[in-house]
Amino acid sequence: MSFDTPGELTALPSDLFPGAGFGVDTNPDGPPEGDRWSTWDVALHGPKPRPDWVITALAAVDADLGVLKTGKEADVHVVRRWVPGTDESITLAAKRYRSHDHRMFHRDAGYLEGRRVRRSREMRAMARRTSFGKEVISQQWAFAEFGALGKLWALGLPVPYPVQLTDEELLMEFVGTGVEAAPRLAQARPAPDLLADLFEQCRDAMATLAAEGWAHGDLSPYNVLLHGERLVIIDWPQIVDVVGNPHGADFLQRDVHNMCRWFTSRGLEVDEEAMFGDLMACVYSRW
Repeated sequence: MSFDTPGELTALPSDLFPGAGFGVDTNPDGPPEGDRWSTWDVALHGPKPRPDWVITALAAVDADLGVLKTGKEADVHVVRRWVPGTDESITLAAKRYRSHDHRMFHRDAGYLEGRRVRRSREMRAMARRTSFGKEVISQQWAFAEFGALGKLWALGLPVPYPVQLTDEELLMEFVGTGVEAAPRLAQARPAPDLLADLFEQCRDAMATLAAEGWAHGDLSPYNVLLHGERLVIIDWPQIVDVVGNPHGADFLQRDVHNMCRWFTSRGLEVDEEAMFGDLMACVYSRW
């Protein structure tokens, strides 16, 4: 499996691990604790070097602690993974995308213009929005986000580490303390003397992304978390190839506008036009 661009698919999740996913248990008696055995052995794994906190033991078990966030495309749950009888325990965020029967597809078209799959049958089905094509799109969102997070993590961008992917869910680093999630930037009230540093963190992340030719595509204070004094950017399934997508520059400009508007509303003077120009220069510096 590889991604030549953030949205190029060489295989679909169902091809890689049919039958894998939350609630699928190869032991009919179930684990002695938790809701299921760890699905590590039937999943795609995040990039190496892997953080020390990731639990890979097949003897581990998972328990769903409840819903953290609901959305039109996916719900995010809090999952605890631990090895019974040991001190090994971690909290993860589990993003579970809705099936094509329960998704809103009106927002997909613009993002998908820059994406490709290498099978013409799937491309045609996606374009025609057939039932099969919608299922391909649903799977592609999860697969695209997993691939993007892996690349962004490797670049050192402030994103959650993608632990694993099955055909049912994306398990990733939980950003927060204990089981309390870090607040979204939109809901946070950072001290005024922290605003300039947070803006620089935001600009640096967007510049690193632009230097790779990408834009988040749906960036706003609602998908940026404030963990202590550090920004963490989430929700990456729609990541955009700025050059390959005919609307790429528009997506980037919207990202810039959304973030600059928030900082301006908090009293920090920023130059939105100059920032967009700088980021576009980063995009084309690759050529």
